[in-house]
Amino acid sequence: MSKNNLILLVEDDHRLALLVKDFLESTDFQVAIEENGNRVMRQAQSLNPALIILDLMLPGKDGLTLCKELRTQFNGPILMLTACDADLDQVLGLEYGADDYVIKPAEPRVLLARVRALMRRYYQQDSREHVALNFGQLSIQPSARKVVLAGEELVLSSHEYDLLFALASQAGQILSREFLFNHIYHREYDGLDRSIDVRISQLRKKLNDNPDNPVRVKTIWGKGYLFIPEAWA
Repeated sequence: MSKNNLILLVEDDHRLALLVKDFLESTDFQVAIEENGNRVMRQAQSLNPALIILDLMLPGKDGLTLCKELRTQFNGPILMLTACDADLDQVLGLEYGADDYVIKPAEPRVLLARVRALMRRYYQQDSREHVALNFGQLSIQPSARKVVLAGEELVLSSHEYDLLFALASQAGQILSREFLFNHIYHREYDGLDRSIDVRISQLRKKLNDNPDNPVRVKTIWGKGYLFIPEAWA
């Protein structure tokens, strides 16, 4: 199977999985289905998919546990499927390394749009995004989507990387939540979604920033977020 269009769909509802598979394959993707959480890690290693669609409720390991484990070895985008009343699960999914989520039952074209947006952001870069960004101990290498801090490579989700790259490429400038949301998700901010705040919090942890008094990625209240280029010595 081709790496650039293979999706691993982790869903234990067999009928739903087949419907999603048929729809996505009608749009030129290839889809492999896994219904048991205990087999997902092995499947991810074997298939090396371009993207993983991961349901929360599964036999064996649940989706949140799997998301956290997958992030230790899978750097591609992860799209979580979640129930409409599971707001906490949505936030936890983002904290554990998911890139986006879709609420079930997912309208097929919405799911397709989210998949395409993730694939486009992760695998297609313009020429401006190939120049390395270096700030003291922090190095961002866009050609490999690699981030190194104090000699150690960081494990980031694709949207955590995109957020960091957006902030670092405009270091010293305040970027609004609305700008960052649109830059990452390619859709308008509804004023309610908390995913940018969650990702900022996760980035601060991974960048060894002080969560109570951040000095590397600052919150400018009422305006947005600010990457401090001098804070990486």
